[in-house]
Amino acid sequence: MLNPKPTKKSFHALPIIVLCSSTICSFYICLVCFHQINLQLVSKLLVSDVPSPRHHRIISPLEPRTQPVHVSDIPSINIPSQCDHRRIADLEWTHFPRPMSFKRGECECTPVRFFAILSMQRSGSGWFESLLNSHVNVSSNGEIFNQRRSRSSSFSSITKILNQVYNLDWMSSGSKKECTAAVGLKWMLNQGIMKYHMEISEYFKKRGVYVIFLFRRNLLRRHISLLANSYDGKFKPLNGKHKAHVNSPKEASLLARFKPRINTTSLIRELEKTQRSGIRAVKLFKDTNNIMLFYEDLVKNYTWKLQDVMKFLKLPEKELKSQQVKIHTEVLTEQVMNWEKVCRTLKGSRFETFLYSNYL
Repeated sequence: MLNPKPTKKSFHALPIIVLCSSTICSFYICLVCFHQINLQLVSKLLVSDVPSPRHHRIISPLEPRTQPVHVSDIPSINIPSQCDHRRIADLEWTHFPRPMSFKRGECECTPVRFFAILSMQRSGSGWFESLLNSHVNVSSNGEIFNQRRSRSSSFSSITKILNQVYNLDWMSSGSKKECTAAVGLKWMLNQGIMKYHMEISEYFKKRGVYVIFLFRRNLLRRHISLLANSYDGKFKPLNGKHKAHVNSPKEASLLARFKPRINTTSLIRELEKTQRSGIRAVKLFKDTNNIMLFYEDLVKNYTWKLQDVMKFLKLPEKELKSQQVKIHTEVLTEQVMNWEKVCRTLKGSRFETFLYSNYL
């Protein structure tokens, strides 16, 4: 005679198994949805804010976050004994470097903040850095990792250079020496930072580095600028010299004469690749103390946006100026040889709105 009890136990256990399975599936679906929502928000942040093809107007810019993101691992502050710490307003995220190459003198008690500008080529980072360097208390040392590949060949070599920069021992045209209150560099995403992102992010958090993201919303304009800069590097129309940035309207006008012919077969693929790079960088360094800027916002009202940056770095507000002159000031239709083909390629895609950007 068969014993029915095991069957009965199995019958009662079935609803519990179904309930547990449903709970696990629901939890997994929630995680996937949350990840997709975050990805969409970052993507929207990097792609939106260009004119609508129907209304041909500028949408109100998204506000960057100007408040620092505090992490648990705050670097310790080593205040020189002769300094009165009660007179230093905000000790958090500040440093008092002791450079080997010179003495800070009477500025030894001036706190210094570290920063890094994370950007991509032809996104306005050169102009932005020149504006920052017009501040008497800012030393931004340019694209240090663009000069030699060996500098970013390993994390140890990167750390060595960063330590020199943040100890005020890196000498460049942007160095202010004694009374520097903020020191940093410009770092392109294709210069090793993404390869060692985990180590560099941890370094930034431990050393209290302020991260400034600078991107371009209209990736089509950036693509055109890249092609023009590549042409200039190859043919050097300015007296045989390649200039990524110019300081006179005459030079800007000469460089602007070149109109590239865009490869429409790979255009969307290139724009998607650029977009993914920006989104990935923001996600990988989201736990740092950061602020996000867009080139288009700086062009519209750089005074207002630069005030946000000075507040972020806790610098005394100054009027910042740059000698650089914008090269491409014409509307997009006048900057490309095969504009009609570009329009046909992008119409109907998520990048269609880039065709209607009308800022100068």
